[in-house]
Amino acid sequence: MSPKNAGLTEATEKNGQISRDDIESKLRQITGEVSQVGNASKSYVLIAGAVAAVGVLAGAYLLGRRKGKKRTTVVEVRRL
Repeated sequence: MSPKNAGLTEATEKNGQISRDDIESKLRQITGEVSQVGNASKSYVLIAGAVAAVGVLAGAYLLGRRKGKKRTTVVEVRRL
């Protein structure tokens, strides 16, 4: 196969026409590649989502804790 005709199937190279079977086989090939890449990257996406969720929760906790300390009034009671 020459680089010019790299995307063509053997049937297409022989008679020069693109058939429905050629299109279906190429789409199946592309779909297979996409699903393989999707399955490989799924675990990375889940890990990144979990890390982001923990980061958001930790940030909300720390900011809420700080705000609570700023608004707290300290009252001293002294006996005479």
